[in-house]
Amino acid sequence: MTPLRSTLVASIVLITAALTGKSIAEKPHPDKTASSPNMILVFIDDMGWGDFSCFGNTETTTTNIDRLANEGIRFNRFYVNSPICSPSRVAISTGQYPTRWDVTSYLATRQLNEARGMAQWLDPEAPMLARFLKNAGYATGHFGKWHMGGQRNVGDAPYISEYGFDESLTNFEGLGPRILAWCYSPDNDPPPKKHFGDAENLPGPTTWVDRSEVTQSFVDAAIPFIDKAAENGTPFYINLWPDDVHTPCYPPLHRWGDGSDRTKYIGVLKTMDDQLGVLFDRIRDDEHLRDNTIILICSDNGPAQNFGSAGPHRGYKTHLYEGGVRSPLIVWAPGIIDSTDAGTVNETSVFSAIDLVPSLLDIAGVPQPDAIEFDGEVLSHTIFGKGDASRKAPLFFRRPPDRDAFYGVDDLPDLAVIDGNWKVLCEFDGANPELYNLEKDPAETNNLADKNPELVQRLTNDLLAWQKSMPQDNGATFKLDKKKRK
Repeated sequence: MTPLRSTLVASIVLITAALTGKSIAEKPHPDKTASSPNMILVFIDDMGWGDFSCFGNTETTTTNIDRLANEGIRFNRFYVNSPICSPSRVAISTGQYPTRWDVTSYLATRQLNEARGMAQWLDPEAPMLARFLKNAGYATGHFGKWHMGGQRNVGDAPYISEYGFDESLTNFEGLGPRILAWCYSPDNDPPPKKHFGDAENLPGPTTWVDRSEVTQSFVDAAIPFIDKAAENGTPFYINLWPDDVHTPCYPPLHRWGDGSDRTKYIGVLKTMDDQLGVLFDRIRDDEHLRDNTIILICSDNGPAQNFGSAGPHRGYKTHLYEGGVRSPLIVWAPGIIDSTDAGTVNETSVFSAIDLVPSLLDIAGVPQPDAIEFDGEVLSHTIFGKGDASRKAPLFFRRPPDRDAFYGVDDLPDLAVIDGNWKVLCEFDGANPELYNLEKDPAETNNLADKNPELVQRLTNDLLAWQKSMPQDNGATFKLDKKKRK
C-alpha cells in the first residue's frame, strides 16, 4: 500500500475552486479584522459519549483530544438533534431542526428516501452557517463526510460548494472531490475490497486510499487551506468531519488486535486521534492561530452496538434515549477561555447542536439574518465558560422513520422532549409515555411517568404540538425489511 501524500490531496481539493471559478480568500472582506476568530468544527461519526478517555474510556487514551480538553472545557449535557447521521449534520449546519428540511434519517438511495417520506438532499436554500460566515469574509472549507446529499444513486444533488464552502473534500456521501477507501484485513484474503466503490460513478474526481488513511487525507487537505488563509490574513471556518469511527472498522494492521468489533473500533479511534493531532498541533504551534482559533469537537450521534460506548447512558445510535443523542463536547479556545477555566467540566448546561450556529455567528460578530428564525439559541457565554446558562426552550426529537425497531428493541419511542432535567419519550399519539429525571437518573432506568401525571401531560402536549408543526415523514407507516437496513 502506498500512503496518500499531502501534496496529492491538496491538488485534488483545489479542483473545487477551479470548478466554481473561485479561490479561497482572494480578497478578504474589508470590514473583517484579525480579531475575527477562526473556527474548526470536528464532527466525529458514530462515536459514543464515553469513548474519549477524558469522558471515561479506560481501554485507550485519546491523547490529542484529551490535551484539548485539559486546555479547554468539557460539556456533559450537550445533545445532537437526531440519533442518526444526515439529520444530525443538517442541524449542526443550519441551526434548525432537521425535520424542517425533510431530512429525518440517513440519506440513501432515491427509492428509499422517497419511501421514507424524505428529501433527496438538503435544500441549498437552507440557512447555512458556512454561507453566513463566507458572506462576512471568512474562508470556508469542508473536509470530511458530508451525507447531506449526493450518495448511492443520487448523483444530481448540489455540490458541497453550493452550500457556502470555498473548498471541499469528502467521501462517498457527497459530490465534488472525494476520498474512497480500500478495506484491508490482516491476511488480505480475499483481496481488499472497495468501500462504496459505486461512488466512483458520481460527479467529481476520486482518490483511493487505505481505509485507515481517510481521516489523514482530510487533515492533509485542511492544513494547506489553513496555511493559505493565514497567509492572506483571512479568518477561516472549517468542517473537519471524519467518517471515523463509523463501521466498517479497519484500523491500521498493527492495531487490528484480536479482530473483535470493540478492539478494531478502539484501533480506529486511537488512529483518528493521532491523525487529528497533526491538525491540532498546526494550530497550537502558531502563536497567532492559537490565540485566535476555536476548536469544537463532538459526535454526530451515539455509537453502533458492540463498537462504541455511550458510557452510563441507555441506548445507541438510532435511539432517542440518551445514548443515541447525548454527545461529548469539547471547546478549546485558549485566547478566549480564561486560564482558570481550562480543564473544567460543565455538568449542568443543557444545549444542543442547533444552538452552536447562532452562538458561533455571535462569536464571529456576524448579525443573525432578519429573515432567518433559528431553533437554536445564543449561548456564547456558556460555550466559553463565562456562565452556565442552558437553552430556554425545550429540545424536541423525532426518531428516524425507518427506526421504530432496532438493535433488538421491537418498539422504540417515536418522540422525545428534554426540558431542563426532565425528559419524556412517547409514541406519535402520546401513548406509552416514559418520564426520567436526567439529573438523578442519566441512565434512564427509573420511569417516573405514573408518579408525575401532570408533568407528563404538559411535556407531552408540548411535544405533540411541536411534532404537528413540523413537516411529516412516513415514520408512522414505514416498514423496512431487516436485510435492507444500514
